[in-house]
Amino acid sequence: MNNKIKILHVQHSISFGGVERRRLSLGRFLPKERFEQKIICTSKRGNLIEEIRAEGVEVFEIGELKSPFHWSQHRKVQKIIDKYKPDIIHGAVFEGVSMAAINGWIKKVPIIIIEETSDPQNRSKKANLLMKIFAKISDKVVGVSQSVVEDYLKRELKLPSSKVIGVNNGVAFPRDVSRVELSEVKARLGIKKNDLVIGSVGRMLHDEHKRFSDLINAFALIAIDKINIKLLLVGDGPLKDSYEELSRELNISDKVIFVGYQSDVTLYYKLMDIFALVSAREAFGLVLAEAMLNKLPVIATRVGGMKFIVKDGETGFLVKALNVPEIKEKIEVLSNSLELRNKMGIAGYERAKQEFTEKGYVKKIENLYLNLVENKKKQ
Repeated sequence: MNNKIKILHVQHSISFGGVERRRLSLGRFLPKERFEQKIICTSKRGNLIEEIRAEGVEVFEIGELKSPFHWSQHRKVQKIIDKYKPDIIHGAVFEGVSMAAINGWIKKVPIIIIEETSDPQNRSKKANLLMKIFAKISDKVVGVSQSVVEDYLKRELKLPSSKVIGVNNGVAFPRDVSRVELSEVKARLGIKKNDLVIGSVGRMLHDEHKRFSDLINAFALIAIDKINIKLLLVGDGPLKDSYEELSRELNISDKVIFVGYQSDVTLYYKLMDIFALVSAREAFGLVLAEAMLNKLPVIATRVGGMKFIVKDGETGFLVKALNVPEIKEKIEVLSNSLELRNKMGIAGYERAKQEFTEKGYVKKIENLYLNLVENKKKQ
């Protein structure tokens, strides 16, 4: 192998999601004197790709992968492999896993890594079988949370422990926000000094996933009796209009603030007193870790990786998915006690600082790369 270890990441799209943000983390913090990185994606949009390129990571956009065996697309990947000659191919998201495993095997890339980044409750039997095949020809299978490792990779796919490794996702430390900046955005959004703000962050794509409707309904039960309370929703997507309509139907539209997608989310976390993520499924829940690093108490559903992020009763509360009354109850408990919010916020910050930072994630991936390279040399 060359002096620099050459990594070829393969994934679906580059937009605003957690997978591409972790690739940005790798671009920033993997030692550039030791590693060279390039990315293959099927599509790209938004500004994140420019941040990735600014770290010296070349990005190839090849177009849609219509099926795991879309051979014209695989040939594009193979041409890039032939030219770049990577030491490691690292695929994430099912499309990226398919392209990395198939083409890494065909082109005899020395090391193949696939990464399960979702909570694949609804994945078909055929797709699960393909994942098992891809895992068999890979050197290592990464799970982004304890839930993904234990519940899916080991229990569902029955992969041996020697094949699987858990690497918790990690997030960046929040930037400092000045009082002036905070005051200006509060004034713009109509948030008063004594308002209590419950917040959530996420893409508004499918309500059966993020369940913003449950949070809005739970908030409505509280907002009836409380004057100085707001719900702040950060995110965009095709369901945003529907959520705005739901707020109007519940007569709380004056208390629900939709700010759309925001590239600088830290500013909006600083507006919040309580953070809630009430998804029906979630592989990890990056925004929970972000909220905890912003010293917010969190309310999360007891699903996927979230049940391993939140320490119930210590850093926040875990609730049953789809249970609006329980979500309402926990919001009410936190809204009634500044002392409890502060206590849980500090405990969450300490936990996130130890377990869920982007530098911690990068260090574990770096060690994985180095160990696999060293083992390959010995073979």
